[in-house]
Amino acid sequence: MQKSSHNILLILFVYFFILTPYPTSVHAKRVAIGIVTIEFDLSQHGEREEARLWVPYPVSDPYQTISKIVITGTHKEGAVYTDNQYGNPILYAYWPRGVRERRLTLSFEVKREERIDCPPEMPSNSGMDRGFLARYLKTGGDERVLAISKEITKGKRSPIEKARAVYEWVTRNLRRNPATRGCGRGDVCYTLFRARSGKCADISSVYVALLRAAGIPSRERFGLRLGRPEKGIADITTWQHCWAEFYIPGHGWVASDPADYLKAILTKRLCHKDPEAKRLYSYYFCSIDPFRVGLSRGREIMLNPPQAGPRLNYFMYPYGEVGERPLDPLSPKEFSYKIRYRPLP
Repeated sequence: MQKSSHNILLILFVYFFILTPYPTSVHAKRVAIGIVTIEFDLSQHGEREEARLWVPYPVSDPYQTISKIVITGTHKEGAVYTDNQYGNPILYAYWPRGVRERRLTLSFEVKREERIDCPPEMPSNSGMDRGFLARYLKTGGDERVLAISKEITKGKRSPIEKARAVYEWVTRNLRRNPATRGCGRGDVCYTLFRARSGKCADISSVYVALLRAAGIPSRERFGLRLGRPEKGIADITTWQHCWAEFYIPGHGWVASDPADYLKAILTKRLCHKDPEAKRLYSYYFCSIDPFRVGLSRGREIMLNPPQAGPRLNYFMYPYGEVGERPLDPLSPKEFSYKIRYRPLP
């Protein structure tokens, strides 16, 4: 009898502690660690005019640790500033006329954690700074956007229910268009009412606009993708990326990435009903992977020191001027710059 009881206990142990899978809520968060190196060479633009360069400057936050920053170059002036609207850090460099070699290198180590947010279904209003959040509720006043948002969130009560409904609508009604230049313009009305497609800045901007129209503070987050460790050293010059964050009272900012879900649907040739698509759909609502580094926030950016050209649509690409002529950040070979990523163990 004792032997039989012992066998039963052994079977129960094996089932519950070995065969039963752990719930996803307790899995260890993934971490990406590596070195990003950004190299600029503006020498090809000549020495007759002065040259100025502004680069998104990485800083630590609760999800990423930036260390071992090294800046070298032939610039005559250089400093780190912040813009006056959003406080984005900016590395600024200046070359006067007559300087032939115009080079700058920025390298840093980044440790980025996977972000898994678990906001409450029924939030409290404690800790809300309504003055700070007001800028993240501006909708642009387009009545068509307001009408769509109202229809999407009809019957939804809590902010997280509304955010989930908007996420579902965006991922079902928009698609990724790989022919889009760069990360897209982030033009909400063009994407929503004409193209119905785009890249990360377009999709995230529509998501943010619909959330704001539903009364949920939201913002785009701009950054750079990092290579996967199994791929080794990677050229990430054109790997800029945009995702979204929305605010839940009593919890804080929550990250979501409908654009990466739609990218996976396209590149993996999935339909929304596939098991892998369902897993990714669930994951990218309130979660984002660690293979990215955040660099800036905000739209219509006036740099510091101010640029001669118009305000920047967003600031995740470097920006440069020769004389007062802006260089095209979407043409890195002509600009010219290169970004590399080396993963660390």
